[in-house]
Amino acid sequence: MKVLVIGGGGREHALVWALRKSPQVTEVLCAPGNGGIAQLARCIPVDPRNLHEMVTIVAIEQPALTVVGPELPLSVGLVDELTKRGFRVFGPTQAAAMLETSKAFAKKFMQRHEIPTAAYALCVTLEEVHEELSRFAMPVVVKASGLAAGKGVVICETHLQAEEAAAQMFSGVLLGTAETEVVLEEFLTGEELSFFALCDGTHAIEIASAQDHKRVGEGDTGLNTGGMGAYSTDGIATPAMRQWLLRNIAQKTVDGMKSEGEPFKGVLFCGIMMTPRGPMVLEFNTRFGDPETEAILLRLETDLVDLVNASIDGTANQLTIRMRPGASVCIIAASGGYPGKYTSGKPITGLPSIASQSGELVVFHSGTAIKDGQIVTAGGRVLAISAVASNLQTALDKAYAELAKISFEGMQFRRDIGHRALRQEPV
Repeated sequence: MKVLVIGGGGREHALVWALRKSPQVTEVLCAPGNGGIAQLARCIPVDPRNLHEMVTIVAIEQPALTVVGPELPLSVGLVDELTKRGFRVFGPTQAAAMLETSKAFAKKFMQRHEIPTAAYALCVTLEEVHEELSRFAMPVVVKASGLAAGKGVVICETHLQAEEAAAQMFSGVLLGTAETEVVLEEFLTGEELSFFALCDGTHAIEIASAQDHKRVGEGDTGLNTGGMGAYSTDGIATPAMRQWLLRNIAQKTVDGMKSEGEPFKGVLFCGIMMTPRGPMVLEFNTRFGDPETEAILLRLETDLVDLVNASIDGTANQLTIRMRPGASVCIIAASGGYPGKYTSGKPITGLPSIASQSGELVVFHSGTAIKDGQIVTAGGRVLAISAVASNLQTALDKAYAELAKISFEGMQFRRDIGHRALRQEPV
């Protein structure tokens, strides 16, 4: 079958890579793709924000399956439009994707359905922010309600900092577009966990768990990013805890959306804080996370096409998802200046050839392009060096050894991915 992947980042490279392994797939297309994806799939130029362009490409190419990677196409209703036209497409509808595209919707939804989350207040003016802040202990978290590519969260130590952050969100200074609503949220402490569930509108089944590293600096310092690396291990959560998360968060979310007339299909990413009061939801994503996907898909032994079909057909409860034992990691090589201003177009040297990459070690491209036959940087996050092994330290050693061969001007990366788990891992 022919499969089309929508998107052009590291997550989409990983999806293309996994789909290419399926015996059910004869051809993979990607729109728009990137410099690395172009080595595995036929790339088609498209603006992922332009609904008409994306629908037109599907109509022309007639893929048997369309897999939507990023959040923007979901937010403009691509799944709705393709489903209306009779195409098989993997992902939630525009209304179901509001679990991610509107933090205000998600917080109210969790409150309605008694899903554990931090105390919060929704504000549409600075006056409301000023008034509501008196109800929160410091520090407090200020969040943009809309999509913000992982950068719409500011932890504030004082009321003044919180008001300034909210003002920058309302004005558009912080994110480039003006927010109409911001969320004030209780600051939670504990270990973060990314829990992924496959959903078919009625059932939720576990895929895997991972841990992302959001801060740009080592020791979890500096600004929030879209993610500087991730790891996935067997022991990241106990079997009992994973069952609890599946039953009390993922399945309750699917049940709640169905009861409200907007069944949720696709991948539900539950960003969890493991607090002293128990697990609490920080956020939902309504698609595979990035960079967690680049680690998780290296461990996935079940055919990805089977996951996609089970979600579309409502048969997720009949599917057994098998993950390779051990650990997998992903380390992001980013442009200098990221997550602030950075310059693209820097030549990349030392990249491995496709032929030399195995299922044990893959360099996924997050933000690259081909210019005059040379692969160059084309984004804040540039490469996702991913490896799998029997234990976390070995997987990290493999990934960092590969990263040491690669360079581009201004390249930055964290040298402490997995540091929390390594402290607990037996030698």
